[in-house]
Amino acid sequence: MFLKIYWKPVLWLLVFYVSVCTVLRIALLLNPVTTAHFYFIDYVKIFVGGALNDALIFVLLGTLLWLYLLFLSDGKFKKPFGYIIFGLLVALLCYLIFFNNILKQYGNVVPLIGILFVSFKTLLFGLMLFFPKLRKPLRTVFYFITVLLFAALILLNALSEYYFWNEFGVRYNFIAVDYLIYTNEVIGNIMESYPVVPLFTMLGIIALAITFWIVYKTRVFVTQLPTFFTKIKITVIYGGAAFLSFWLLPLLSKMGNTDNMFASELQSDGVYKFCVAFIDNDLNYFKFYSTINQAEAFRLLKNQLPGLQGKSTLHEVKDSLPEIHKNVVLITVESLSEDYLQHYGNSNHLTPFLDSLADESMFFTNLYAVGNRTVRGLEAVTLCIPPAPGESIIKRKGNENKFSTGFIFKQKGYQVKFLYGGYSYFDNMRDFYEGNGYDIVDRNNFAPNEISFANIWGVCDEDMAKKAIKTMNAEAATGRPFFNHWMTVSNHRPFTYPNGKIDIPGDAKSREGGVKYTDYALRRFFEVSEKQAWFHNTVFIIVADHCASSSGKTALPMSKYRIPCIVYSPGFIVPQQVDKLMSQIDIMPTVMSLLHFSYSSKFIGQNVLDANYKPRAFIATYEDMGFVKNDTLTVLSPVREVKQYHLAPKILDSIEPQFQYQYKEVPVKNIDKNLQNETVSYYQTSAWLMQNGKFQNDAN
Repeated sequence: MFLKIYWKPVLWLLVFYVSVCTVLRIALLLNPVTTAHFYFIDYVKIFVGGALNDALIFVLLGTLLWLYLLFLSDGKFKKPFGYIIFGLLVALLCYLIFFNNILKQYGNVVPLIGILFVSFKTLLFGLMLFFPKLRKPLRTVFYFITVLLFAALILLNALSEYYFWNEFGVRYNFIAVDYLIYTNEVIGNIMESYPVVPLFTMLGIIALAITFWIVYKTRVFVTQLPTFFTKIKITVIYGGAAFLSFWLLPLLSKMGNTDNMFASELQSDGVYKFCVAFIDNDLNYFKFYSTINQAEAFRLLKNQLPGLQGKSTLHEVKDSLPEIHKNVVLITVESLSEDYLQHYGNSNHLTPFLDSLADESMFFTNLYAVGNRTVRGLEAVTLCIPPAPGESIIKRKGNENKFSTGFIFKQKGYQVKFLYGGYSYFDNMRDFYEGNGYDIVDRNNFAPNEISFANIWGVCDEDMAKKAIKTMNAEAATGRPFFNHWMTVSNHRPFTYPNGKIDIPGDAKSREGGVKYTDYALRRFFEVSEKQAWFHNTVFIIVADHCASSSGKTALPMSKYRIPCIVYSPGFIVPQQVDKLMSQIDIMPTVMSLLHFSYSSKFIGQNVLDANYKPRAFIATYEDMGFVKNDTLTVLSPVREVKQYHLAPKILDSIEPQFQYQYKEVPVKNIDKNLQNETVSYYQTSAWLMQNGKFQNDAN
């Protein structure tokens, strides 16, 4: 009998959670982002295996509900225990209000939150102690609130997962963990991007309806409290179920991994994926990935970087011609996928300026982003090394004094700045760039009259362009060359920008509008720049930080990582198309070669115009490390897993032959060990350099 009565709250919410997750899976399957083909067995795994995953994760989450119910008791109000507990609560409240304590040392709102919480608990306990008739109605009210919180959070999680999938094509991952840290930008982005009021209103109505039903069916729990021994029996059973769930979840997650990335993601539970990402945000390469002897790794790397000595990437870059100290402006454009450009088949004329500029520039047509986050793109063009698994170096401790592009330019006498329209504390950009010798120009440097439009991510790109030109005019007046790295923001959800600038309204919140407005802002930047004295002594590089979407049928869909890169300097750079396979980490070493720089380098990125360059590219998520060479994609994954795919070209009639870079990734059964070892050599060496402090801006 006790099982029937006292399990009901957890069981009803478990059924609700599994039902909501099942509806979510159907919605994700029907989402246009989900482009894979599924077989019958895939559907069985997605829905049956998925429901099992959901049930197990809720058993763990339900522990919080059970603990709440477990401590419902009349015994604590009996004399003298009730008065002792009440006295202790009053004493604790006085201590928090009148004495110095650890909460006050934290400052901000923490002491207030602590005082309000203890005040509420003291008041509630006092009411139930001195007015016994209030116990049942108060318990019922707070039981209702507790169930409502569970129901609302279950619905809110499903809604969040849907929009997260719509944006990234996966369940919660490392990005979702990041979003917890930067709540101001993320909440602001949500408020500006989505119809929050109607969505939350509907969510609230459903949550209330479900709560009324569950409380009606289970209210006996708070009106007929279980005995002490009944609680022990249920706790033993629930504890066993929780332990079993904790043990089974990783096993089911591993069994659910398949070559069909969408099937694997749909079968998993989003909350579980979030917890895994939170725990494994810093993946130690040597613990989780395939390795080889470190001396062998450097030996293999030497094939690409002649001149390496011992366990170091230090090598000399020599040029026979005199150095040219032109100004350099590097513009990394938010989410500029190659398929937005007309050259790659887009017929919507979203980037008319960039399309025209590409024809007047050195246009790298076969270049790949290293990752799917802004910090990965910034890391690649700044440090010029392959990405490390887990968190970006930009966001890690000890990210200062690295061997960077800014360090090289400073050696050559340049002024070095990082320009960003938002607040650069986001994603730890300020800490990273200041720690590596860059001066910062961000939203903090804008006067009110310099801002015509801003959203949660920062001032619009047009305002930043004007600020950049003011900054460059001031730099040019000093007589010293400058290297400025500008990160744009407007092509980011919520995709809002000033009205009247392009033919897509700024309040339409359209991704296409975000792309087109950024193109417009860049046109305005160059139109004004052309009138400045420093313009014809400047090299401009325009490259995406990453693509708009990296979701696909496989974990690393190569075509989703291709980005445009334009190097423009009229009268200096000869317009041409460079179709060599290359990576973001190669951009700045190549630009430095155009300036005939000679320097001691630790970069793994290469000058792709060198006759000895061996084409290859790096693409990665936070845990899958990819290496592209010889029509093969090699992927290193935890735990020491290695996969290879043959890249079979897919020809599209709408695209010119020189831009045909679409591929079908065909799994390879017999792995090419040479390519596997070469892949390992790059990623293992990059991790080793960082781990052992060998990528600092010194001679070691």
